[in-house]
Amino acid sequence: MTATERSLELAVAAAKAAADKLAESIQGIDVSAQLALTDVFVIVVAASERQIGAIVDAIEDDLRDLGAKPIRREGDRDARWVLIDFGDIVVHVQHEEEAAFYELERLWRDCPVVDLGVPLHPAESASAADD
Repeated sequence: MTATERSLELAVAAAKAAADKLAESIQGIDVSAQLALTDVFVIVVAASERQIGAIVDAIEDDLRDLGAKPIRREGDRDARWVLIDFGDIVVHVQHEEEAAFYELERLWRDCPVVDLGVPLHPAESASAADD
């Protein structure tokens, strides 16, 4: 089983919203063969709690424009890890320290990586463009 077109559309939109807020890294993982609950994990890493809040807001706004509303959100805007469940996709927005500790991409390494159409490290790409 592979992720649906709708799941991929939402994952790409979430990734672009995170990239617009200069996330440290963004990765998509197709978990549809492993989990019946969702198709794609979008893992976003941010440098600060404030940036996590900005990324969460941007993702929710952009996905709402596509008709997707969060089913559940765990963690709050001041937290260091916010999980947003949209049903088709689950977005994890983590502080860089939590991302390094939990290594979600390592836990799901047997699942295919999803091309989200954004650089893996958009913050580095943005700073390189400024040079």
